[in-house]
Amino acid sequence: MTIDASLIVIGILVVFAILLIAKAVRIVPQGEQWTMEAFGSYVRTMEPGIHFLIPIYQNVGARLNMMESVLDIPSQDVITRDNAMIQADAVSFYQIIDAASAAYQVRDLERAMINLTMTNIRTVLGSMDLDEVLSNRDDINARLLTVIDQATNPWGVKVTRVEIKDLAPPADITEAMARQMKAERMKRADILEAEGSKQSAILIAEGQKQSQILEAEGRREAAFRDAEARERSAEAEAKATEMVSKAIAEGDVQAINYFVATKYTEALKDIGSAPNQKVIMLPLEASSVIGSVAGVAELAKAAADKAKNA
Repeated sequence: MTIDASLIVIGILVVFAILLIAKAVRIVPQGEQWTMEAFGSYVRTMEPGIHFLIPIYQNVGARLNMMESVLDIPSQDVITRDNAMIQADAVSFYQIIDAASAAYQVRDLERAMINLTMTNIRTVLGSMDLDEVLSNRDDINARLLTVIDQATNPWGVKVTRVEIKDLAPPADITEAMARQMKAERMKRADILEAEGSKQSAILIAEGQKQSQILEAEGRREAAFRDAEARERSAEAEAKATEMVSKAIAEGDVQAINYFVATKYTEALKDIGSAPNQKVIMLPLEASSVIGSVAGVAELAKAAADKAKNA
């Protein structure tokens, strides 16, 4: 009996020693920090690694995750400054930077942050009109981040980002906004169409103007060419008349025949080319025309002989 009792006592002591050792040795995983308490009073913060505690006297208080965490903010109804009802929810990213403050400065850290964020969302959105709320989401996020980060600083928390996830106006406001957007797009389409028509009319007018300018320049050039041709024709005619007059003065009958024959044939050409003439009846003698032509030939021959003698 005595031996059995001794074995039981030894076994109890061994179990108690094992429990004491288990209580005395603590391993803090990476990304966490634990607080150490002595009879319920904060002593220090234990970093990741192995730590030894005095059993019964010391124990682990709060176990905190020091990595960045995400916190979903529930949806809530918010009244804007122009009395429009809108549903808003958000998401917040935060990181504990002081384990002792997070453990002992606030009870239920996540619940406190959720309520703080929801309150500030109502405050920020309530100070803006509906159009401002829907078009200035970045400004809202920046204002929420500044306010919430300052409020949670005593809790040992660093808020890194606050993002509005969704802003949902009521159905009637959404429908009105859709109609307004459609009207605005139609207005822009009409403006663009009018601008296109205006530009097209301007280009057509410019084209017509340029065409008229080119046409006028063409007519001016043609008139200049016609005048130059007439001038040269008149000069040639004057020179021919001068030569014939000189020949007549010298008593050259052949020159007279040449001049008369030339004018005579030109007159016949003009009469024959008239569009309203089909049959021409002229009282002329063929021998006269043949004689005139023969005179022209003799004149040409005489001119050639004169040039050869020269």
